Amino acid sequence: MTPELQNVRTPKPRNKIMQRESSSRVVFYNGSFVPESEARISIYDSALMFGDMVFEMTRSFNKKQFKLREHLDRLMAGIRILRIPLNMDVDELETACLETVERNEAAFGEDDEHRLMIDVSRGLLGIYQGVVGSHKGPNVIIADFPLRWTVAGMGRLFDSGIHAVLTSQRAIPAHLLDPKIKNRSRIHYLMANIEASRMEGEDNWALLLDTDGFVAEGTGDNFFMVKDKCLITPEGRNVLRGISRAYILNELAPQLGLRAEEKNIEPYDVMTADEAFMTGTPFCMLPVTSLNGVPIGKGCVGDITRLLLKTWSENVGVDIVKQIQDWDAGRAGDGAGGPTPYAFGK
Repeated sequence: MTPELQNVRTPKPRNKIMQRESSSRVVFYNGSFVPESEARISIYDSALMFGDMVFEMTRSFNKKQFKLREHLDRLMAGIRILRIPLNMDVDELETACLETVERNEAAFGEDDEHRLMIDVSRGLLGIYQGVVGSHKGPNVIIADFPLRWTVAGMGRLFDSGIHAVLTSQRAIPAHLLDPKIKNRSRIHYLMANIEASRMEGEDNWALLLDTDGFVAEGTGDNFFMVKDKCLITPEGRNVLRGISRAYILNELAPQLGLRAEEKNIEPYDVMTADEAFMTGTPFCMLPVTSLNGVPIGKGCVGDITRLLLKTWSENVGVDIVKQIQDWDAGRAGDGAGGPTPYAFGK
């Protein structure tokens, strides 16, 4: 077993008969399991009123959750900072996540991977408590769906790369709304994605600058460039400090003997880099081959990007690129062309 997966706890078997008999997905909802189609929160929830929700989204490799504890530690940090009065600790959250995976396994195909979506909201606003008859207090909701939903259509991007475009929408700096807390107040991401989708060309992904003009992050992904075999990523000041970003910096780079550093990056630095890539939980890494139409390096997937992806695949026992490309090859096209977390129709 690889080091990344060693500490995953295996929950005690429960309700195996029910699991085998049902092929529909269920959602953990405040301590109970309900059918996915019935999982909902009140229209008076603080999440709907203010975007007042922290969340995490994970993935598995060979059905084993990757870096689940790191995701949950970040979630708990956000809960503490936002003072959401949650009566669950990180161990209880981890147990709930793993039981959610276990209960849904029968609904997944052999080649599927589990994509957990863990949402924690503050709950009903005070003026509605006791009036609308809904659950009082924080909501903890854990959904589990096939990872292939999130990465649909991305397989070819591992060969061609994505085109980063700088949008007029800036990243929100930490002194206004700290992006290190993974929250649902993300309208600026949406606006950047819409703007990127209306630019000429295909496979345009938004890249946000901070208010000082330095490269910050994508809309749900972190940015890296490579210069003289050194990995460089923006400082962790005005960005979400991604789990995949940390894996590159703290584990993969040392494993391969590569230098890695965090520093301010200007668009000029990107345009004169040797190669670049984005990191994100569902796809792990995607090459970036241009910025605003200017080729980065040779304008193709770089050698270090390929090496990092190959090593990551070996570490987790899954060919990351082949898995996503195989999913695309077997895709029927349902939902193709619709909005995704990373792209919007023109």
